[in-house]
This record gives sequence, structure tokens and C-alpha cells, in this order.
Amino acid sequence: MTNIAIDNKVLFEQLTPDNAAMLLIDHQVGTMAFGLTDIDAVNLKNNTLWLAEAAKVFSLPTILTTSNPDGANGPLFPELIATLPEAPIIDRVIINAWNDPAFVDAVKKTKRQKLIMAGVTADVCLTFPAVSAVGEGFDVYAVMDASGTVNQHAMYASMFRMSQAGVKIANTNMVLAELQADWTKPTAAEIGGLYMNRLPNFGYIAAHLDYLAKQ
Repeated sequence: MTNIAIDNKVLFEQLTPDNAAMLLIDHQVGTMAFGLTDIDAVNLKNNTLWLAEAAKVFSLPTILTTSNPDGANGPLFPELIATLPEAPIIDRVIINAWNDPAFVDAVKKTKRQKLIMAGVTADVCLTFPAVSAVGEGFDVYAVMDASGTVNQHAMYASMFRMSQAGVKIANTNMVLAELQADWTKPTAAEIGGLYMNRLPNFGYIAAHLDYLAKQ
């Protein structure tokens, strides 16, 4: 067994727009259309776009990937590419993205130690590179509600295996709130707008509170 020494300061410091990169792994038309049962495709797509839009607001280095895009998995869903048109897309046939030198090289070029990851499927496309990245000293946040898999058992297995390896289990709201940190920061209005657009019922609640405030 190999023990990886990771600076405790890196493990416990908060996510910031200056120390994190966003890695969205294999959110493809095919992988999101068949076999996912732990989360419906609409919410998975919504949360993935929420992350992508936040990455753009915070100017996070972002990498997209596909797995066997010429096969049944298909291309990335077009809204994701439209949201992040300048993000590099790493196409591969290697199952574990971390085993692809082009992917690892792109990650290391970001010069960020904290990696925010989401992937489809969670038990393969997310878990394998997340565990591998921790093994090389990166601090990884696995965003589970922007990932999906074949059943709830597979999702539990994904979270347990990643957690056992030192991956931090997270969700979209947790990541965005940690990155924003303070609602007086310049990104507040744009991030607040994302909550209005992406968080279920948030827009309705905000509108209702505004209505009541005017009465």
C-alpha cells in the first residue's frame, strides 16, 4: 500500500476561484440518455449546467471530456459546449480518464491543486479518475448531483469508495456556496442569478418574497 503525503493545509483550506479547477467528465448524450436511474436526466443536466455556468462566472480553469464519442456514448450535450465554448475537450477511449496522458497534462497545466469533478457514470467515469487524482496528491471534490449512474447501489458504492480514498463528497450547492464565500463579492449578482435559474423553486420563492416585501 502506498501512503500519499498531502499537506493538511491543502486538505482543509476552502475552495476559492483561485485554487480550484472544474473537470466535467463524459456528460454525453448517450451516457445521459440510457441506464441512469439514481437521478433523472433533466436534473442531472440542470446541475451540470449550473456547475458549468458557475465555472464561467468564477473564471475557473475547466476541462471537458468524452469517452468513445464515436460510439454509443455520443457527443457532449450541446448546451454544455455552448456554455463553455473555450474549454478544451479531451476525447479518449481509455476508461479511466486519469490514465490518459492528455487529460492529466491538461489538469496539471491548470496549476490548481483542488479539482472539482463530476462525471457520468459516477461509479466509473467519476470514481476512477477521482481516486487516481487523490493518489497523486490532488484534493478532489466529487459533485454527486451532477453525476449519475445505473442504480442507487452503484451510487452508494461510488461514494464509499471515493470517500475511503480521501475524495470529498459534495453537491452543486455546496461547491457554489464555498466558492462564493461572501455575498459582498463582485460575483454575487451573477451567482445569485444562477440560483434563481437553476435551483428548483428558488425563483418562485424569491419572487414571492419580493411580492410580500412590496405589500
